[in-house]
Amino acid sequence: MRKRLGELLLDAKKLTEKDLLRALTEQKKYGEKLGRVIVKLGMLSEKEIIDTVSKQLNIPIIDIKDIEVPEDVISLITADMAKNAMVIPIMRRHNVLKLAMVDPLDIDAMDDVARHVMMEIEPLILPEGELRQALEKYYGLKTIVEETLDRIREQDLTLEKTEKDEDQEERISVDVIDEEPVVRFVNSLLAQALADSASDIHVEPSKNTMRVRMRVDGRLRDVPSPDKKMFLPIVSRIKILAGIDIAKTRTPQDGRFNIREASREVGVRVSTFPTIHGEKVVLRLLDKSTALYGIDNLGFLRDDKEKIKNVLKRPYGFILSTGPTGSGKSTTLYAILNFINSVEKNIITIEDPVEYTLEGLAQAQVNPRAGMTFESGLRSILRQDPDVIMVGEIRDSETANIAVHSALTGHLVLSTLHTNDAASAITRLIDMGIEPFLVTSSVTCVIGQRLLRKICPECKESYYPAPSVHRTFQIREDVLLYRGKGCPACKYKGYRGRTGVYEVLVMDDELREMINNRAPSEALKKKAHEKGMRVMRDDAVMKVLFGTTTLEEALNVVQEE
Repeated sequence: MRKRLGELLLDAKKLTEKDLLRALTEQKKYGEKLGRVIVKLGMLSEKEIIDTVSKQLNIPIIDIKDIEVPEDVISLITADMAKNAMVIPIMRRHNVLKLAMVDPLDIDAMDDVARHVMMEIEPLILPEGELRQALEKYYGLKTIVEETLDRIREQDLTLEKTEKDEDQEERISVDVIDEEPVVRFVNSLLAQALADSASDIHVEPSKNTMRVRMRVDGRLRDVPSPDKKMFLPIVSRIKILAGIDIAKTRTPQDGRFNIREASREVGVRVSTFPTIHGEKVVLRLLDKSTALYGIDNLGFLRDDKEKIKNVLKRPYGFILSTGPTGSGKSTTLYAILNFINSVEKNIITIEDPVEYTLEGLAQAQVNPRAGMTFESGLRSILRQDPDVIMVGEIRDSETANIAVHSALTGHLVLSTLHTNDAASAITRLIDMGIEPFLVTSSVTCVIGQRLLRKICPECKESYYPAPSVHRTFQIREDVLLYRGKGCPACKYKGYRGRTGVYEVLVMDDELREMINNRAPSEALKKKAHEKGMRVMRDDAVMKVLFGTTTLEEALNVVQEE
């Protein structure tokens, strides 16, 4: 009997039993394939898994780019079968069919194809991105959104809009909102976002057209868009899903809903904003499995990771994660909560909104209409006998003051601030009215961060940079750098996934004295750097040298440093 993937990776010493147990636990929780969970947890790359399976089972990895599969072989199985099983026939020899597969351990898929073609199956391994490209080439398969738009256009759908009165809000008939093509398009948009690991979907109007974009790895990309006549029904459909009032179109609104992909649950946060051409809608996708991340999987270099773990051994103090919007601050805090979570600790959070739910925590959401603000919620938390408190964001002096005093009275407090670097968080607290001596007594660690794109592991290649690069970054001339050539797996971008760039400022007596003397943030940053703090720019360069990212991406992310 063929071994399972976990056993193969254990035999090859690619995973420890502890790692495999963790991956299997998360697989049961979120219902994804084990290989995807292992990649998501950062234990192995897709290429490492494929290489291991190939070596252990003696199954070849096929390079399909230079192969032209005959039409009579392609026609042996249907497009639906190929797509559903994630396989593609490559060669027929007598009674044997060579079948390229994403998962050569999928016995059911092989048996289904074998019964259909009435031949023996010889599996070959093909990375998922390359197989999808082959499916598009040979079966004419398009993206989920493109397929849906083609079907809608074939029906020549005519949407009727109720007449608009100048003094009344625009209204769409319920029949139009519930038209099957509108529902199908919104569903396909969500499915495409999940397939591409998008973090946001933008639906926006202009005078005569509508535009749909998705943010993948921090960059917005255009998505095929329907005709403008579908814009209002699409927006209304999204608003209904999110529990937003469809009659109100002139004021911003927020809502949310959940979607499932197999057993994987994703939260969708919806925000509407009125523009001169109609409502712009942004959907943020919050994959609940992101809460799997631990400190070891965020991209911290070893010394910074040890600094944070040492700080977390203290039962009290104030730890801040800082950076601009979308820099991964909340993910860092959740990773810390995962690390310290135990039955002995009472951990309570106040967030706006609660992005991910973690077992063993009491999580509350800000609700200003009901009188639940960060300030009032934090005061109430202190009466709940907490050991650890997480405040989603320090937005005002009152919240900052309570958080600081909570850290001074024996609690471990975690929160975020919008500042450009770690040192600026100290001066921001003082600007909020917190006395310097209170800041120095409470703050134990500040983590400054950004996110940068990682090189796609499937098309990663090395190269020697120009001499000017060696001089600028003071690296040896024989040092290789890396980049992505572009391949189907990364949609020819050369990047896939993101990692963090950090600076970890740990408070000490010399820094405390400077803060008490109201030293500016630049002076604090310089002193911390002298004492061993790696600034974000240097952290980014280290990740370039390690082959995690490209020089261009690193400089783009930290150019303001």
